[in-house]
Amino acid sequence: MTLVLSPAPRGSWPRPPRALQAARLGEPPAGARVTVAGLVLVRQRPGTAKGVIFVTLEDETGTANVVVWANVYERFRRAVIAGRLLRVTGKLQREAGVVHVVAELIEDLSPLLDRLLDPGFKFDGVRAGDQP
Repeated sequence: MTLVLSPAPRGSWPRPPRALQAARLGEPPAGARVTVAGLVLVRQRPGTAKGVIFVTLEDETGTANVVVWANVYERFRRAVIAGRLLRVTGKLQREAGVVHVVAELIEDLSPLLDRLLDPGFKFDGVRAGDQP
């Protein structure tokens, strides 16, 4: 799957589009379909987890825990392995006070990070959570 990114105005801050802030993950009900985005902090594949991969994403408000089942991993393998900035859509799950997003769709938004290297880049003061 290829994500087509619309060009951002020159000098604008690269932001993951249409993602719920990590700090707001407590608001939707369990089972709700949500989208989160953030920098990949951790990828874990414990030997006892039967092929499940745990990914921790961080945005400007906190962290989001993502559960990637083996069948989803196979569909989005490249993004899970190599992505530096991911957008994940899935079902919200709450267990023992911990909130997870069980991944259904994983998109690699890492090209947005490359815009930071643009010599003409200028921070516009807007944060990802400031957008719709």
